[in-house]
Amino acid sequence: MISKNLLKQIASYKQKKYRQEDKVFVVEGEKCVNELLHSDFEIVYLCATKKWFQRGIYSDKFIEVTEKELERISNLTTPDKVLAVVKQKESKRIEIKDELYIALDCINNPGNLGTIIRLATWFGIKNIICNKESAECYNPKVVQASMGAIFRVNIFYTELDKFINTIDKDFPIYCTVIEGGQNIYNAELTKKGLIIIGNESRGINSELRKRINRPITIPNFSENKEIESLNASIASAIVLSEFKRRV
Repeated sequence: MISKNLLKQIASYKQKKYRQEDKVFVVEGEKCVNELLHSDFEIVYLCATKKWFQRGIYSDKFIEVTEKELERISNLTTPDKVLAVVKQKESKRIEIKDELYIALDCINNPGNLGTIIRLATWFGIKNIICNKESAECYNPKVVQASMGAIFRVNIFYTELDKFINTIDKDFPIYCTVIEGGQNIYNAELTKKGLIIIGNESRGINSELRKRINRPITIPNFSENKEIESLNASIASAIVLSEFKRRV
């Protein structure tokens, strides 16, 4: 059984300030929790219906809840049998080496960030660098959109302008731009590099633009040229797919 105080505490983690105070985040749904159980993240509470645990899954953090109690603490419109409270991990500072990285400049839509995290793991990207204006990676919508991929990638928040300036000037720094970039399908792509994805409406900031040495463009093949830009996660999928296809 779960106490009223604990229900209230877990429900409070819908708000960022309480997640930050206790350094925890919430994971929901069978797929995401199964990914969690196979990771090295520390579970604080595992709240699930009795039916879910009858499948033979064991955890010493298990707390049985009713469907109504699950609804109270869930971030989902339709709660999915199980919810876990998990300790946040200290992200590892990233040292740029001969591999591919993603950097995100003001990706403040949680769904986009979660999808990009999922894409990163699919395409074998181990590290994502975010500026501090990007969405919080432990936002429930980010965690949900990542579908468990958040447990497999290192996400490092920093002042992106300053971080970029620590990188060797010859290191390939790609960025998706609307105009002035080389068509991605003709551009030279390398096995190592930093791919910057900017805000959909504003692009990347002027300081970052100074360091871009390989701007790339995803061409618009439509007759309707009024479409100004692609969704950030869709652009990320196209770019990563083209990189991995060729290199």
